Amino acid sequence: MIKAAIEYIVGLGNTKIEEVNGQQYSTERLHLVPEATPESLKVRSLSGLVEYLKSEFDEDEFDGKMIHVVSPTEVLVFSTYNQDYSRNEYIRAQAMLPEFSFDRFYSSEDFNIKLQSSFVKNEDRDIMLKVVGNIKEENVNTVGDDGVSQSVVAKTGVATVGNVLVPNPVVLKPYRTFVEVDQPESDFIFRMKNGPACALFEADGGAWKLAAMKNIRTYLQEELSSEIEKGQLVIIA
Repeated sequence: MIKAAIEYIVGLGNTKIEEVNGQQYSTERLHLVPEATPESLKVRSLSGLVEYLKSEFDEDEFDGKMIHVVSPTEVLVFSTYNQDYSRNEYIRAQAMLPEFSFDRFYSSEDFNIKLQSSFVKNEDRDIMLKVVGNIKEENVNTVGDDGVSQSVVAKTGVATVGNVLVPNPVVLKPYRTFVEVDQPESDFIFRMKNGPACALFEADGGAWKLAAMKNIRTYLQEELSSEIEKGQLVIIA
């Protein structure tokens, strides 16, 4: 038993490469020693990413970088692949966004706060604030047979109340991408139920994501125009 163990240990140093049917095989499993790659920097804004690239902090390595707009909330800068077909990832920007859950009902008070803190001011947002901010604790009624229109009992004057039509659909601009770029505007279905409670449902099929990524690319092209002209950077989205 001891002899077999010694023979096995000795055999570890005798790895051979054999060719069978035109393909090469090793008598032992080989493990690649990978080429070292840097750990990427993490920033939370596009301006931080731009400042890093303009600073040429890693100047010796700054040659032929690609900027990939991965999503509306993430941008990555990396190099071409090395001999191991791995890429050097230099910096990654991830957006900080306010928390808002679509497809979820909020109490009217919480929804009022979310509208003011998580959405860019526009006409439809202000109309919704008036409805939600003045609503009474009454039943939410469905108007008509289309299953879409709703009305609520809300203040219509200083001391009067009446039925108010709930706006639907609504065009809003929630904070869903980096604050340095214009927030995409898209359609939402606004629904209410007894409580009262309010919810928003996305209704653009995700088209806003493409618009946001285009806005990010435009911003980077403008901010890094000099580096792009020199051939140091390529941007894809």
